[in-house]
Amino acid sequence: MSSADASDLTARARIRDAALEYFGRHGFKVTIRAIAEKAGVSPGLVMHHFGSKDGLRRACDDHVFEIMHRVKRETVTSDPSVALQYVAHVEEFAPLLAYAIRSFQEGGAVGLALYERIVEDVQGYLAAGEAAGTIRPSRDRAKRARWLAESSMGSLLVALSARPDPDDIDFPLFLREWMEEHMLPVLELYTEGLYTDRQMLDAYLLYVCDPPEGTR
Repeated sequence: MSSADASDLTARARIRDAALEYFGRHGFKVTIRAIAEKAGVSPGLVMHHFGSKDGLRRACDDHVFEIMHRVKRETVTSDPSVALQYVAHVEEFAPLLAYAIRSFQEGGAVGLALYERIVEDVQGYLAAGEAAGTIRPSRDRAKRARWLAESSMGSLLVALSARPDPDDIDFPLFLREWMEEHMLPVLELYTEGLYTDRQMLDAYLLYVCDPPEGTR
């Protein structure tokens, strides 16, 4: 690869990272010109690399998904010290989190597409954890994956909405405070469970196999 090619790729990554930050901070109404100014390039170079704002957003989606995929898979298949290293540096993931949250808030086909990719990936890394012996098998992997995605992102969205000005958030601080508030109860539920026995599960399994009259 020539030096010119390397510079070109560096510019592309710089534009993408600027877009991630601005989309996450200001939403998707931010202009190409503002992103270009943040990246230190011309609007024309943004269009050269990505074609449109939608193309730039797809590149952001791919980048966010790739990092989330790698981090989640490592945390469920590796020694707990790996997960704790990510916790110690959680602020580094704030731009990715902010972007994902804004995408879900925006809704529409693009936001839904990113969310469905994340749900599908949850299934994949849980299956990897099952194979590694760190995750218990599920009776329905797909439903478990969707609930985990909805509960984790839902918790973040509720916490964000409860802020005095949810449109003006210090995301590194927000993410650190969220982790400090929720990490212990989440790990308790995931590792120790909530109920002291499985009576509720057994009753439910019996119910769904032979529900009472009038509920079928």
